[in-house]
Amino acid sequence: MAISSKPSAHQMNLFPDQIRLTRIAPNNKERFYLMMTLPNLFGEWVLLREWGRMGSPGRVRLDVHPSEGDAINALTALARQKRQRGYAVQQGL
Repeated sequence: MAISSKPSAHQMNLFPDQIRLTRIAPNNKERFYLMMTLPNLFGEWVLLREWGRMGSPGRVRLDVHPSEGDAINALTALARQKRQRGYAVQQGL
């Protein structure tokens, strides 16, 4: 039995630095949630979050973290929270 090294459609990277989530509700409310970590000019790391309805400009929020690890931990926790609310990981960001 061969083990495939290709990740499944529902598997997240161990330490993702960006992720795009989508949710399609029964009443045609298509929503997205995009998150990525970026360094800033002051040596800190920023978690950039954008969310809203698909096809329209979303809202944007920047959360500053002291290290890349802290920003990735925040991204992972938020992604877990969003997946519990019905969002699915969209491949090919």
